[in-house]
Amino acid sequence: MSLILGIDPGSRKTGFGIINHVGGRNEYVTSGVIRLPDDALPERLRIIYENVTELVQRHCPQEVAVEQVFMARSADSALKLGQARGAAIVACVAQQMAVSEYSARQIKQSVVGTGAADKEQVQHMVKVLLELPAAPAEDAADALAAALCHAHTQQSLVRIAGARGVRRRRLR
Repeated sequence: MSLILGIDPGSRKTGFGIINHVGGRNEYVTSGVIRLPDDALPERLRIIYENVTELVQRHCPQEVAVEQVFMARSADSALKLGQARGAAIVACVAQQMAVSEYSARQIKQSVVGTGAADKEQVQHMVKVLLELPAAPAEDAADALAAALCHAHTQQSLVRIAGARGVRRRRLR
């Protein structure tokens, strides 16, 4: 059993999702969106930190997957996103958790099968993979997708480590 917290950071909305990875299967635990007020950035960062800390303390996930920063509309947006991401990461690291980072392209590739997938495709595949009755909100779906990407990556690494060797670029 491995509880994985996925985080989709944002300076206005931060998505979170927790899955339970058991025996190669992924089960939905919880997800949601931390909606931030129009306060000054330091206040929003405090809210992210406190909410992520509370999530970690309540659910006790063993692993964390966070989406990496990408160059958005402007450098200012990217800097704010990076600060929101930093607040979430520090909340996890302060609780002695290891944090793994994935690009948006890696997450989409892992969940949808193409790194160029749109938000609706990610929402749909998260719904299908976790057998949810309805698609989660965009930011929550992105966070759950990050957690699924981490589970898939770890499972692949375990399979590779269990291989006896490599012969002509194939595992045996």
